Amino acid sequence: MRLHHSLLLLCVAIGGCVKSPTATVDPLDTRSTPDSINSQPNIIMIVIDDLGWSDVGYNQTTQLFETPNIDKLAQQSLRFDNAYAGAANCAPSRAVLMSGQYGPRHGVYTVSPSARGNEKNRKLIPIVNQRGLKTNVITLAESLKAAGYATGTFGKWHLGADPDEQGFDVNVAGSHQGMTFHYFSPYNLPNIEDGPTGEYLTNRLTSEAIDWMQSSKDTPFFAYIPYYTVHTPLQAAVDKVEKYHNKGIKDKKEATYAAMVELMDENVGRILTMLAAENLAENTLVIFTSDNGGYRMSSFPTPLRAGKGSYYDGGLKVPLLVRLPGKIQPGLDATPVINADFYPTLLSFADAKQPAQVLDGIDLSPLLLGQESIDTRDLFWHFPVYLQAHHAATDQGQDPIFRTRPGSAIRSGDWKLIQYFENNEYELYNLKSDISEQVNLANQLPAKVNELKAKLHAWQQQIGADIPIKLNPKYDHTFNQKLINELSVK
Repeated sequence: MRLHHSLLLLCVAIGGCVKSPTATVDPLDTRSTPDSINSQPNIIMIVIDDLGWSDVGYNQTTQLFETPNIDKLAQQSLRFDNAYAGAANCAPSRAVLMSGQYGPRHGVYTVSPSARGNEKNRKLIPIVNQRGLKTNVITLAESLKAAGYATGTFGKWHLGADPDEQGFDVNVAGSHQGMTFHYFSPYNLPNIEDGPTGEYLTNRLTSEAIDWMQSSKDTPFFAYIPYYTVHTPLQAAVDKVEKYHNKGIKDKKEATYAAMVELMDENVGRILTMLAAENLAENTLVIFTSDNGGYRMSSFPTPLRAGKGSYYDGGLKVPLLVRLPGKIQPGLDATPVINADFYPTLLSFADAKQPAQVLDGIDLSPLLLGQESIDTRDLFWHFPVYLQAHHAATDQGQDPIFRTRPGSAIRSGDWKLIQYFENNEYELYNLKSDISEQVNLANQLPAKVNELKAKLHAWQQQIGADIPIKLNPKYDHTFNQKLINELSVK
């Protein structure tokens, strides 16, 4: 089932001006009360692609980003300051979210082949990557659909050929494809008709989602809105890009990125405006987050180390806002959470049955509703593959050749332990005192390393994590070390 081009797009040529019939309504006005509040709240999950933890106004370390709608949403939401993606790049993170399972259960570890980068730099033969979720995995959408929800996805799927076959009644622009090559129509994307020349994809997806939610408002609905933005290619309206040049961002790509963030924010505002206009705000659970960390850019400093593709916090930590007026009290929460938690949490809100599969996340609803805190638990990541460097000078990886080499990681309380499989090396960081993960305490605190190592190894065994042990015969140690040395001095 496909939705056609929305008539709400009235200003498409430059991709920045969109006016809908509800544009005069305050998008953050939640005082209106629907005639009846369904015991099953509507659910809107907005997942931005490659949006960094500090790339939103309420959380930024500069004054360059402009996200007024998200900032206002943050004021009305429970904001999580230690929210994590289930993986540091697109497909595996989305697989964790939609399955409620850690990577070793579904085998989606990366995008494309697991053997990335020059084979002479890879000491181990990585674990073969599973492309997309197998159809026997019961997705979050399938569980909500079984509970009576209408389900629609609008944007990037990246977990199979067609989300129609994985729990969604409606699919707009979702497929195996992990990015768009054209933010301005014609898009040449599967499962979406091209709009007028110059129409902006983020605007279009929002209009499709709004149309569908308005038509589905008489039944509980789950609107999954995984925008393609702000993933590359960096493309935005010329006037928006010029605005950020005038604010002092000299680099064209970085000015374009900031413009894409603002355009994304405008569309989040359109969704919130619609909820208020349709008297849906009081009974709609809104989640705003990102699928992983963003690419590091010189104009946007962040206290976190590294970015997308890295298992330092810059690649894993994401913004997370959760709003349900009258039930979830606004505020800031430092509890470490992970996107695997969405599945059991939303089942609880939807009064849905548990699927016949293991869920690794936990139900956060008691925490969200202010009923009780959650027990301290450890978070885990497993990445038995290689991901080559994006830009060695700013990646801040363990070495300048790869954003990460095969390994696992655990966050336990304030501590983070990273294991690298090639040489069985460990790095230990205290995230409370060293948010930038600059001081490796592994040699100074062997007892803490052993404590976390035991937890990590027990988890690997319990979940059946595939760990690469076979040596790559084409690996060249001398070549590898020479290249590391050369790149490290640049």
